Amino acid sequence: MHALDRLKITVLAEDSVGYERSLLGQHGISMLLEARKGAVERRILVDVGQHSHALLFNMKQLGIDPGCIDAVCVTHCHYDHTQGIVDVLKAVGKRDLPVVAHPDTFRPHFITAPYLRHVGVAGGDSRARIEEAGGALFLCRDPLELMPGLTTTGEVKRETDFERVGIPLRTLVDGRLVEDPLPDDISLAATLAGGGSAVVTGCSHAGIVNIIRRCRELTGTDRIECVVGGFHLVEAEEERIAKTVEALAKLDIRRIAAGHCTGFRAQVALHLKFKERFTPLTTGMTFEL
Repeated sequence: MHALDRLKITVLAEDSVGYERSLLGQHGISMLLEARKGAVERRILVDVGQHSHALLFNMKQLGIDPGCIDAVCVTHCHYDHTQGIVDVLKAVGKRDLPVVAHPDTFRPHFITAPYLRHVGVAGGDSRARIEEAGGALFLCRDPLELMPGLTTTGEVKRETDFERVGIPLRTLVDGRLVEDPLPDDISLAATLAGGGSAVVTGCSHAGIVNIIRRCRELTGTDRIECVVGGFHLVEAEEERIAKTVEALAKLDIRRIAAGHCTGFRAQVALHLKFKERFTPLTTGMTFEL
């Protein structure tokens, strides 16, 4: 089984900013994964938030040159994960830069309550414009290895009976209005040299427990050193939050850092259960694995 020698995760964009940090917050998430195995080192940008100017400002403040990015991974279609991706690609300044996403990422995607509103990929970040800006799209439903020891999950099976997408989303199929279960919600799984793994997720619309189960299958290890990202429990009922926390507590997880769409009530529940093993996610936070 391939394993990374080193993995560093830097939170470039998040809804909140750490104490005394001179960074910008935004409703969205973006993380930089710096992965190394032997002589191979790759820098993967996971999502871009929704405000490219704030994202690029934070990168400058953190001493990260956009030109170092080797690939971009889009966890799902929502605007707070994809908006401004063309601007980011232009800042990277490379041709044929891999942009990994699900084949359904660019579908019509909207909500109708309290009114009709598009919440998917913005027109300015279309497939054509991504390619014009230097992106080479890899649209895949299956797990895709980004390098030995680091892979996407591909589509995640919805196996738990308490996890849900969390938003009444809609799409159009042959002109018909249908519910949108967000099949494009993917995450990343890293196999670590110490024998454990790391899970990186955008919003966990597929369910964070389902995602972790999928990552354990892909990495071949039950021990999870770190889970980082959004859990989308911000509007969940108390019962769902409780069931999620209890299910996570039964897994071998050493550290959880959850923010963005996780919600305060869920963060409190995670803190009470995991104590010092839980950390609220903030912009500028780093994890060395």
